[in-house]
Amino acid sequence: MITRFSQICLVLVLQISIWLVASPTATALSEEQLLYSEAWRLVDQVYVDDSFNHQDWRSVRQKALVQPLPDRESTYAAIRNMLDSLGDPFTRLLQPQQYDSLKASTAGELTGVGLQIVQNAETGYLEVLAPIEGSPAALAGVQAADQILDIDSVPTTTLTLDEAAERMRGPVGTSVQLKVQRRDAQDQKEVLVFPLKRDRIAINPVFAELRNQPKGRDIGFIRLRQFNANATQQMEAAILRLEAEGADGYILDLRNNPGGLLQAGVEIAQLWLNPSPIVYTVDRQGIRNNFEANSGSLTDDPLVVLVNRGTASSSEILAGALQENGRAKLVGERTYGKGSIQSLFNLSDGSGLAITIAKYETPHHHNINKIGITPDKVVTLRTLRSDQIGTEVDTQYQQALKMLCEPAVLASAVSSS
Repeated sequence: MITRFSQICLVLVLQISIWLVASPTATALSEEQLLYSEAWRLVDQVYVDDSFNHQDWRSVRQKALVQPLPDRESTYAAIRNMLDSLGDPFTRLLQPQQYDSLKASTAGELTGVGLQIVQNAETGYLEVLAPIEGSPAALAGVQAADQILDIDSVPTTTLTLDEAAERMRGPVGTSVQLKVQRRDAQDQKEVLVFPLKRDRIAINPVFAELRNQPKGRDIGFIRLRQFNANATQQMEAAILRLEAEGADGYILDLRNNPGGLLQAGVEIAQLWLNPSPIVYTVDRQGIRNNFEANSGSLTDDPLVVLVNRGTASSSEILAGALQENGRAKLVGERTYGKGSIQSLFNLSDGSGLAITIAKYETPHHHNINKIGITPDKVVTLRTLRSDQIGTEVDTQYQQALKMLCEPAVLASAVSSS
């Protein structure tokens, strides 16, 4: 005879059994579903916006897992759709080769044609931010602001930024063809084709040179191209060498520097600053962390920093810290306006995610995202060839030289020391 207690237990067991059969999360997940869930979980744990762009984040996963994921490409497409729903172009999937290439780039070396590329926010087209000096692209004559129309006959309008970059990378000695559109000084368009042979590219982020000026001034000109693992050491060595050579003023060129490692940006700011705030980061809980310069700068000589719309991310952290602490004047054009910080996360198949984990504020607590930093002296400039940078035709550089000879700049530098 079945007691009432036994009947209740039986009903409960049956209900649990039915739930286990019906629930998609209770069944064993396929390998592809597990990879998708792994990516979803990382975003769930660390993404800066805990509203996930004002959507039910759990339902995003549930809807994806009831769809068939028959192969890896389908899984990657589902992960991209998930990330696209965040409305954040900097949170993105990197397939294994893309992930390896990005890690190699931040480490200071890669193989490819040597182009830094961006998606033009106004036109949506792929553009050259800057060719890396000495690279196959630079030697062939590819220039900043060239619009890349296709890569090996594949239209770039069909490619993401990472997919385009991946198509230009590859083994040393292999070839790739770029078709670009260029505007001349009269705004006339010209289509050019560049057959390029890929090569190993050592990214030397710092170029430094002492330049003798009239009236006995000696100016240290430093170009910082990228914030990679070598940048801090090379910057420190450059400043110390120029100081020993007698520099009494500096121009730091951050134009077309797309950023890189946050830590490198902070460390390089410390080389120029006496004790003062550098940047504040704000995480998803609203917790603010600060990075500061705690020791003395390597030099208190006057400093002018060159910026433009290609100055982004860690470059803006450095420029903002130098400007708002009164250490330097900025010359050029409004910067890009990237006020967020990404970290890289491994996925189990060798791919990775770049996820926005925090926002940052300048020393005066300005959020520059999608706004940028306005220079102290606005000077527009047409596109220059790499061999014209820092010459008499470089009007931004010439303005920086002029400012270094003004007593007000010298007094500002002395008062901030």
